[in-house]
Amino acid sequence: MQTIGLPIVIHRRAQLRRILHTGMHKLVVNRKALKGNQIIVLTRNGDESILQRAAQKSSQRKALMAELVAYIDGGCLGNPGPSGIGVVINGCMGGPVRIAKWIGHQDNNVAEYAALMEALQYAVSLKARKLHVFSDSEVVVRQMTGEYQCRSPRLYSLHWTCRKLARSLKFSISHVPRENNAEANRLAQWALRRRRG
Repeated sequence: MQTIGLPIVIHRRAQLRRILHTGMHKLVVNRKALKGNQIIVLTRNGDESILQRAAQKSSQRKALMAELVAYIDGGCLGNPGPSGIGVVINGCMGGPVRIAKWIGHQDNNVAEYAALMEALQYAVSLKARKLHVFSDSEVVVRQMTGEYQCRSPRLYSLHWTCRKLARSLKFSISHVPRENNAEANRLAQWALRRRRG
């Protein structure tokens, strides 16, 4: 009985292999249409190059997201007065990210810290490893580097939150003259004037 059943089993296995083989080759034709996080069905023909290209793309994405550079500015009309923040983040995959937000009736230092917090939150949400910030506010830069202590009750919670966010990545901050921070300044002014008008 075993000798009669054996050829049938071998024949069915051959049919199954043929079906799988044709199905896999159909998927090879369609694999160019697969994107991003989809599963790629691999065959023996040229699959190593596909894997290598996929690995290179993901390492390039990680490299791009690893190091971000942000230009931040906060501004207000009057001190205190209507306030807005502007943030420009370079190093993202899709190009520079520009953020302009109205933050209400604040003073200038609160607006500067709010802009820093926005840049830090964005970098943390992207899982960046490194963020370097350029700001034209000497108060924020010197307090974040530890050169000045933050004694102001209205700034303390913002300072503490920014320090906590900065610990989750490799963070550095530098002072930049106002003329070298023009784009972030323009975004902050646009946000506060748009809301005010």
